[in-house]
Amino acid sequence: MRKPPRMFPIARSITRPIARPIAQLCGCWLGIVIGCTLPSAGHLSPALAVEPQSDQPVQSARVIVPSGGVSPSSSLERPVAEVLQQLAQAQVVYLGEVHDSEADHRAQRFILEQLHHQRPRLTIAMEMFQRPFQSILDRYLQDKISEQTLLDRTEYQKRWGFPWRFYQPIVQFAKQHQLPVVALNAPSEVVRQVGRKGLDSLKLTDRRFIPPLSAIRLEPDSYRQRLQQLYNDMHQGKGNSQQFDRFFQAQVLWDETMAERISQLVQAHPDRLVVVLVGQGHVTYGEGIPQRVARRLRDRFPKLAQFTLLLNPSPDLQAPPTAGPPIADFFWMQPLPPSATPPPASP
Repeated sequence: MRKPPRMFPIARSITRPIARPIAQLCGCWLGIVIGCTLPSAGHLSPALAVEPQSDQPVQSARVIVPSGGVSPSSSLERPVAEVLQQLAQAQVVYLGEVHDSEADHRAQRFILEQLHHQRPRLTIAMEMFQRPFQSILDRYLQDKISEQTLLDRTEYQKRWGFPWRFYQPIVQFAKQHQLPVVALNAPSEVVRQVGRKGLDSLKLTDRRFIPPLSAIRLEPDSYRQRLQQLYNDMHQGKGNSQQFDRFFQAQVLWDETMAERISQLVQAHPDRLVVVLVGQGHVTYGEGIPQRVARRLRDRFPKLAQFTLLLNPSPDLQAPPTAGPPIADFFWMQPLPPSATPPPASP
């Protein structure tokens, strides 16, 4: 019997664990908001592409259905092919990555290929590109500009900065199969403005690529608590409540902007599968993006089918919560290649 589609409720009061190293969930949470330097992408020429490596670790992956509020032994392993078939029946699938993990990006490419085989009408939505640059992305997919021009005109290195070789195979796959690639992210200067001065500081010209302020919900409380811990850890207890409020507003703006665009895609083409490439922190517990998508679509799609798959989650994320639902629908676990196997612990 197939597992029914996971429905993310609009509002839910649940005690969630917050004592975890959650900075790892999304490497860019603080980078744009407080002006930290993003990772350097180095030289962005297409010639940067790495030599092909074996896909054996990806093909040897396991899929785990994580437990919720119970012992780790209750987590279940399911056949990869069966899970991919289930994902292919959804309307939205989130592939939660760690941005600097090459293994995660190889998994994304493999999963996209498998889903495309089952659902040729597929849209790839990417956090890595910002919404003002959609037309440039379209021109590249139409073969009207070069790859280097794409990177230059989308200001990829400045606005994202993680190595292009991680995402190049995915965008090339989309181009080869004539699949839409959608820029999800809010403009970094707008997110930074909110992080420094709050939502109320935005001028009309700042709001072009974000949802109406009335559609930005500063909730749920459990999400705020997790981000409060992250903020306190980063500031070593020296931040104040007003500064955190602005930080939280910036994070929610990020989530709401991406959720709005995903919702528009589902409404415009309900027959297409939307596969979202995004940092893990935006989708854990459904609180960042998925619940906001469900809120926007609940009238037209009351049984919206969304699935979240965390790619190679850390042991801390795999540990079950003390109460409430699991952190995601699925964990994608693949063995490390021999060159990446960590050395044995010292005696």
